[in-house]
Amino acid sequence: MDCVDAFALSEFWKSVLGYVDVAADPNEAGDEECPILDPSTGHTLLFIEVPEANAGKNRIHLDIRPRHQSRDEEVQRLKGLGARVLTDRRDEHGLGQGWVTMADPEGNEFCVLRSEPERTGTA
Repeated sequence: MDCVDAFALSEFWKSVLGYVDVAADPNEAGDEECPILDPSTGHTLLFIEVPEANAGKNRIHLDIRPRHQSRDEEVQRLKGLGARVLTDRRDEHGLGQGWVTMADPEGNEFCVLRSEPERTGTA
């Protein structure tokens, strides 16, 4: 992911996703490239500082489905981490059915969906 501050954005997304630093190459303030990885799967996201600003709509858009809490609890948690709500569509497809579009600290958009138990009615 191109960004202005690779360290700060990697720290935000580590908290959002439950990812960790690469053990052999931990991220530090001032690093221009900061990888983070899912400790369960090894999936990696790489944040790279670039000189140009984001000029338009994201080319990548993540949808977050909470694993351990409700969508609404996750939205509150993410706001506490520095995300902001852009569009609240929680009731767009019926009471409690939709999603919330948010932005990370650099303005990259992502959505927060209902958890699997909320979606399947087992919550």
